[in-house]
Amino acid sequence: MGKFIINGQKPLGGQIKVGGAKNAALKIIPASLLSEQAITIDNLPNIEDTKRCLEIIEALGGTASYRDGQCQIETKTLATTQIPAELANKLRASIMFVGPILARTGQVSFPHPGGCVIGAGTRPIDLFLEGFQALGAKIEFTNGYYHLTAKKLQGADYFFTTVSVTGTEALMMTATLASGQTILKNCAMEPEIVALADYLNNQGAQIEGAGTPVITITGVDKINAGAFTVIPDRIETGTFAMLAAASQSELLITNCYPEHIEILLNIFRKQGVNFEQGDNWLKMLPSKNIQAYSIKTHEYPGFPTDLQSPYTVLMTQANGSSIIHETIYDRRLLFTDMLTQMGANIIMCDPHRVVVNGPTPLHGRKLTSPDLRAGIAMVMAALIAQGKTEIDNIYQIERGYENIAERLQAIGADIERVD
Repeated sequence: MGKFIINGQKPLGGQIKVGGAKNAALKIIPASLLSEQAITIDNLPNIEDTKRCLEIIEALGGTASYRDGQCQIETKTLATTQIPAELANKLRASIMFVGPILARTGQVSFPHPGGCVIGAGTRPIDLFLEGFQALGAKIEFTNGYYHLTAKKLQGADYFFTTVSVTGTEALMMTATLASGQTILKNCAMEPEIVALADYLNNQGAQIEGAGTPVITITGVDKINAGAFTVIPDRIETGTFAMLAAASQSELLITNCYPEHIEILLNIFRKQGVNFEQGDNWLKMLPSKNIQAYSIKTHEYPGFPTDLQSPYTVLMTQANGSSIIHETIYDRRLLFTDMLTQMGANIIMCDPHRVVVNGPTPLHGRKLTSPDLRAGIAMVMAALIAQGKTEIDNIYQIERGYENIAERLQAIGADIERVD
């Protein structure tokens, strides 16, 4: 298994390009199953999670080819409607294949999805199962597999008791081929949902309200497939911006949509972080005396839980005390123990809240990446720390960040990937 070796406090600067959004890519690949036609996907990030998704397509009997950021998928014929356990166990997003397969074929079998430590088997899939049932699916569980069947899915009204991005996307895709009208309420509003709905509508679906709490889908008999361009990754955009702020660097971030991280930019203004922005670029400028600012994670357009980990690192370099309140994932603050080992002054109040006192110098350590977002936060901490840091289990980082070592090297980082 690979690891990163990082020598910190090297001057950073220059230009870095944002890749395609992981959270959009992992939904458009399953969406390809809704049509028998071939789809072309541009700006698809070459990350471990997309590789697993394409392996699932091939395991189902489809074909997938990838080259230079472009992918072509064809699923005219399916050899099976069962998602293999060896792939589902590696990927939380395997649950996104269930709805399209069910809507197209009337049946699907799958094990409980896996993923990283915060997304492993303990995370429930109740919202998905309840939603599929609301659309008329029958559910059985035998021999470690869920078995869903439906002669023809029927439109329904469904209220999400918890706001869920993947739940919203899964039911929106599934209802596309259901009979009649489906109304989804208390939906998530992330930009990735809007991008997916726009694509489906361009192929013949009838979806209204994506990006609002209420989405209405009028089912159609079939949809086409065409071209989809994955939008820039707003989490990567925010992470690079906070790395520049924490290291007091000048960094031009390109191929991004600053409007998708508006809450972070608003916080930057309050903290004294200097930046300039355009429609598709963000220029971070050196900022001294950054002020601490407390945050509470929330669904979009609130502060993203996926940016909480790097923001916590930034707060170790800010002046004053800040409270980090994680409301989405129970285990997401456990990584702060590693920051404490590096010299950070962090007090855990409870599993959902920590107090960060700064600024404090960080020192290199031997670390293990616990999950995707904490992993990139460890890289960020190592880049601003004194001395050498080794980070193991970088598969978790490479699940979501393409060629991250090479891209950071290009802006001056002393980082090496070692097998």
